[in-house]
Amino acid sequence: MDTADLRNAVETTKETELDRLSSSKLLLALTDAELDRESVLRAAAASELAARETFSTWADDEEHDAAADLFADVADQEQRHYEQVADLLGEEIEPPGSGPMHGYLRERAGTVDRLAGGLLGRTLVSDRTHLQVVSFFVNEADEAAADVFRELRTETREAQDRGLDLLDTVCETEADWETAEAVASYVIQLAYDDYTDVLVGMGVDPKPIC
Repeated sequence: MDTADLRNAVETTKETELDRLSSSKLLLALTDAELDRESVLRAAAASELAARETFSTWADDEEHDAAADLFADVADQEQRHYEQVADLLGEEIEPPGSGPMHGYLRERAGTVDRLAGGLLGRTLVSDRTHLQVVSFFVNEADEAAADVFRELRTETREAQDRGLDLLDTVCETEADWETAEAVASYVIQLAYDDYTDVLVGMGVDPKPIC
């Protein structure tokens, strides 16, 4: 297996979950159905802060030097992303709790687990989140904000590429690749389960309308 196979396997296995996370209902879940500019920006800022905390924690105790450097770079990137969103919001926010996905990620100790979970599973979820936020601001005729989130989406994809490149050198056995696939898939499942739980609690069906 290589990283292209890995990504394809994860996207195929979690196709339904990723498709539903690409729905406009995602913002309903993230904002508790408060679909206004401030609520969307607060949710986005909280997401960037949660990611920053995860990667900062990893950078501090990661034994693989190249991975530690990458985690530090991504933590800095997430901090910049947070600051860009906070600028749009016009104020700082308090750091959020970890939530199910980041709670799981912060418990990962292995380099393979961290790279696969944080820079494949999480970024596949983040890509869908950024897309929905871009669409929200396009619909609001706020192109400046939409452009900010387009940039954040591009940089997150670039971080994913760096993570996959490193994962290609860290995975030495078939068991490593199996671990990477399992962790990345589980991260997506956690994000999806959280999404569905929130929607069901609102009385909203998370399944698409056919």
